[in-house]
Amino acid sequence: MLTKFESKSARVKGLAFHPVRPWICASLHNGVIQLWDYRVGTIIDRFEEHDGPVRGIDFHLKEPLLVSGGDDYKVKVWDYKLRRCLFTLLGHLDYIRTVQFHPNPTVFPWILSASDDQTLRLWNHETRSCLSVLTGHNHYVMCASFHLSEDLIVSASLDQTVRVWDTAGLRKKQTGESAGASPSLGGIGAYGGLGMGSNGMGQTNGVGGSGGSTAAATALNVQAELFGTNDVIVKYVLEGHDRGVNWAAFHPTLPLLASAADDRQVKLWRMSETKAWEVDTLRGHANNVSCCLFHPRHDLVVSNSEDRSIRVWDVSKRVGVQTFRREGDRFWILAAHRRQNLLAAGHDSGMIVFKLERERPASTLGAGKLYYVRGRELFCHDYSRSGSGSTSGVDIPLASLRRVGQQAQTDGIGSAPRFLAYNHHNATEGNILVCSDVDGGCYELVTFALSGTGGSVSDGKRGSCLGPAVFLGQNRFAVLERAANRHIIVKNLNNETTKRVTPPAPNVDLIFDGGASGRIILRSDDRAILFEVQSRRVLGELSATKLKSVVWSPDGSKVALMCKYGVVIADRQFEQLCSITDTVRIKSGTWDSSPDGGTASQMFVFTTLHHVKYVLPTGDTGTVRTLENPLYATRIVNDELFCLDREARARVVSLDTTEAKFKLALSQKRYGQVMKMVRHSRLCGRAIASNPQSKGFPEVALHFVRKTKQRFRLALACDNIEAAIESAFALEQSVEVENSGGGSGSSSGSGRQVWGDLGIEALRQGNHQVVEMSYQRTKDFDRLSFLYLLTGNTEKLRKMLKIAHMRGDIMGRYHNALLLGDAQERVAVLEESGNLNLAYMSAKIHGLEEAAERVKVAIETTGGSVDGLTDKVLSPEKGSRASGKLLQPPTPIMRGANWATLDVQKTTLEDLEAAEGTRHEDTVVEPSAPSTKQESADAWDDGEFGDGDNLDDDGFGDDDDAWDDDLDLGDDIPDPTPKAIDEMADLKDVKDGSAFQMPPAGRPAAACWVSNSSHAADHLSAGSVSSGMQFLNRQIAASDFTVLREAMIGCYLGASASLPGVPGSGSMNVPLHRNDVANHPGTESLPRTALKVKNLNTALRQAYRYFQGGKFNDALAAFTDVLSKIPIVVTDTKSEAGEIKEMLEIAREYVTAIRIKSRMSEEKDPARSTELSAYFTHCNLQPIHLLLALRSAMGTAFKHKNFIIAASFARRLLELPDMNSERNADLRVKATKVLQKSEQMARNEHTLNYNESVSFSLDCKNFLPIYSGDASEKCSYCGSAYLESSAMKGFICVTCNFCAVGVNTIGLVTGS
Repeated sequence: MLTKFESKSARVKGLAFHPVRPWICASLHNGVIQLWDYRVGTIIDRFEEHDGPVRGIDFHLKEPLLVSGGDDYKVKVWDYKLRRCLFTLLGHLDYIRTVQFHPNPTVFPWILSASDDQTLRLWNHETRSCLSVLTGHNHYVMCASFHLSEDLIVSASLDQTVRVWDTAGLRKKQTGESAGASPSLGGIGAYGGLGMGSNGMGQTNGVGGSGGSTAAATALNVQAELFGTNDVIVKYVLEGHDRGVNWAAFHPTLPLLASAADDRQVKLWRMSETKAWEVDTLRGHANNVSCCLFHPRHDLVVSNSEDRSIRVWDVSKRVGVQTFRREGDRFWILAAHRRQNLLAAGHDSGMIVFKLERERPASTLGAGKLYYVRGRELFCHDYSRSGSGSTSGVDIPLASLRRVGQQAQTDGIGSAPRFLAYNHHNATEGNILVCSDVDGGCYELVTFALSGTGGSVSDGKRGSCLGPAVFLGQNRFAVLERAANRHIIVKNLNNETTKRVTPPAPNVDLIFDGGASGRIILRSDDRAILFEVQSRRVLGELSATKLKSVVWSPDGSKVALMCKYGVVIADRQFEQLCSITDTVRIKSGTWDSSPDGGTASQMFVFTTLHHVKYVLPTGDTGTVRTLENPLYATRIVNDELFCLDREARARVVSLDTTEAKFKLALSQKRYGQVMKMVRHSRLCGRAIASNPQSKGFPEVALHFVRKTKQRFRLALACDNIEAAIESAFALEQSVEVENSGGGSGSSSGSGRQVWGDLGIEALRQGNHQVVEMSYQRTKDFDRLSFLYLLTGNTEKLRKMLKIAHMRGDIMGRYHNALLLGDAQERVAVLEESGNLNLAYMSAKIHGLEEAAERVKVAIETTGGSVDGLTDKVLSPEKGSRASGKLLQPPTPIMRGANWATLDVQKTTLEDLEAAEGTRHEDTVVEPSAPSTKQESADAWDDGEFGDGDNLDDDGFGDDDDAWDDDLDLGDDIPDPTPKAIDEMADLKDVKDGSAFQMPPAGRPAAACWVSNSSHAADHLSAGSVSSGMQFLNRQIAASDFTVLREAMIGCYLGASASLPGVPGSGSMNVPLHRNDVANHPGTESLPRTALKVKNLNTALRQAYRYFQGGKFNDALAAFTDVLSKIPIVVTDTKSEAGEIKEMLEIAREYVTAIRIKSRMSEEKDPARSTELSAYFTHCNLQPIHLLLALRSAMGTAFKHKNFIIAASFARRLLELPDMNSERNADLRVKATKVLQKSEQMARNEHTLNYNESVSFSLDCKNFLPIYSGDASEKCSYCGSAYLESSAMKGFICVTCNFCAVGVNTIGLVTGS
């Protein structure tokens, strides 16, 4: 069984697959209907209008409809897009067991329902009326379903019969073949609906099938309700079961039936036109068989039972071929997907979606050909030859593969070959190793001539192995031994063992091709190890979680390690080049082998369930196209993907890898090809725009970006002032349009920021004309005055003085007068501002006697005196001051034109002729193509920047009339260009009250951390212990913080670093941020936490080692430490959050198990000791640890003569997968003997409080079972359960030791 998805919920009573989307609907015993996406494992929606258990559910094949039936006697039809119930069909008088839409819903809008009122009903969901009531069963009708293609219905009942009904009569009425129906049928409408409006039956919205409501029609309707109609007749009544029948199902194509009953049997029936008879009985279940169905693709019957097992039966051989057991959960329902090879089973605690076998065809490439297995034949697909109607090559059969073993004789249960390996080292003949998982793993060596079309299989060239076998050389191959020591066995082509090598690491479970002679890759836990067999050296090691396969590039320079959810790219020496992860499972992959284009061995293309994607050695990745059905890539040449489908048929898919080629050419600095693709390829998308920018080529990204603000940033990044000016004007226009439409003031602030950034970049390059324009746009008067001083533009500096006077800016006037050297203006400013003393001193120093007298009079008028004001300034002792001169503006070195600007180097992309790497390329750049600058700045050529006056006029051409009206500059300011427009036009909106304001103070990092996160760890890192403890109390009911004290202190200390200062000063405390990878996060900062998920993984593995070694005190301390650190860990992704919650459950289970083990050693009562050992086996432990628990429980029960329970433990022990290994051979023999002895004695010496057939949880205080319905309380954090009689509510949990029991909280918060 390959489990694809598993959910945890209440008991699942009904299941239905969506016909197209990856959805499954589950109806639960608690009245909830859940809609799941089984591909990503998330719940999509919930429907909760039923009162009581919901037992039947089904999807409409065409419309977004669901139908459900429950114990509230109601059939409800839902629209899952609108997320509501559309209507309810009433008529049944007891529980409804199953509901189903007709398989051809466009012609027959029917719903079939089966009920405990001993009837079946057919409904028309369009008219919302009952078509027919099928009576005949004399006990509960447990299920009913339509035949996929014929006018038949099958029903199963607890009256021990299966009935097959013929609906041909009703179909004829529906299609109008008997439009003039007898009035005795009660007025059939357009859809054959019975008029139930008169008595309220069959509808809820009052939609009746007939127009009239006469008394006769009413009576006939009542008759139809009581006795049914003759539209549907019973065709067969199948009797043979000894007890009630729970399920019956049609074969999709053959005239076969399968039924499952409480007599623990599954029966097969065959039908003809006139009769039906029993074919065979399938026995093996140990309890009531709940459901059965035919596999949609293979000759198999799948059944499940209350004996906690799912069994697979071979229809042709009529024997059981597989059994899957689930401890503690009874199975109730099965469902099969109509189009895909998927099954689903519902049990007591949820459901599982699974396959019986892998659908990936075994294949391998060799010598330019594809070798693969279809059915039981080995084929060679020659790409160089083309057959009739095929352009992808020709299939050549090589050999028939013989299957050995009972399991291998049945198709559809995983008996097909799983791995193929071709001998690339042998050029004289073809050798292929065919490996499968049958009987624990086996291989077969096929040898054939490379020139011929036939193959030969030598006798004896088979053997056992674990996983795939690989070739080491021309005449050697290696297999992994299945025994416990897992040796690497080297054999020759005669299948003779030549060497046994011990792996360099424990737990090696798979080997792969190493890319060179004598090398292999070993999979050990989550590591991949490159190992040389001859010298027994480890050449390299990489981390590869859940490694599935290995693909080497055609030249052997790179290798792709394909994991379950990711790809790791490495070089020949096993040095990692990049690693990517995906959200869905990766199916297959291949390296590009195109002879030209530069992508050979540089682009890895892989497929997922519905996408084709690529990854480059640089780490760049992207999606190429979507797929309707999964495909398995074998090779890619010239944008053609050669692949196999799930039926092992060769297919060719066209791809457009321009995006990948563009990124690859950019990373390899093949600039000629890059520019050719920029001009002539259809490149678009956010990924194309962001990739060149992240790789340091913003000028390339400038070609693709159309958003104005993003273009502005890119233009600044590549020093393109012209393009930046164009984008700035465009942004300004958009801001004006927004403001005119009533926009907020934030847009104007962003416009000022744009011009400010442009001014900074222009100043860096020395382009003071653009700097002047940006200062004018932002109304930055101080910087503008200083710029005029540096450029020697005294005329505009005088204008700035006038503007300051007009605005009433005292400091601005004084500042400009100081820069101009205008002493008289400075005295006037000081006098007007009331600084008379300073005005008198300034006038006296600069020899302005008239002004000095005027100021002196003003001072004396106000009662002051000027005596001694100028003594110190004009003192004779101060020779240096006495010889001082009036400050005058300096003479600039350069006037008018821009300064000697910073030399901005052209990139290779802007000047292809200077590029060294493009001389040997086959791409030629057309000389007539316009340059990047000219294309991006047509309106900003050098002619507009010829002299400063023209630039100024252009920069201030919006509001000139307003300036001319407000300012009369007079004759004292010469105007060299009288016809020019005033430059200060944009400053007219400045108000008089614009005083200087101090910039706001920044926020400390700790304050940002507290405001940005709701995680307690972030608050503790900021030193806010009170809020952190409050969060822990509110979220998980933490009450005793002494347990968390060490982790909380470590969290605070780990969020900052102390740097030593200069001698004599203290150290500096530097906050550490976790979101500052790209740039400083500013106010969005979050603290770096000392604890990560990987730290907990390490601690968990150490705790496992203690538990395995029997060091229970150390293990208890380790697991308790993990429990105390989990609330302080901040996760970054959803997968990490799920991992943390899984760790919490693991630690809780192991702490409980260790406490039970400790209580067992103290217990003297044999009955109680046996109970504790039984509870010990119900803790959710790792399989290897569960083996130890079952072994201990079996020994305890057998020693105390509780043979019934000892036999149960022995059976569970023997069913574990690890029991088949050689290291457990002695334990397997011992368990078998205990089982035999216990079955002989078959009694328990003591009465035990333990029922293995009923699921339960455990009271973590007194270690007593908590069954369904028992009143209990749970810990808000770890989920430990306690009986109400234990009186633990409000007390500290004995598992985690710091959280209160019985407090309803939100639960563990894992992210910020």
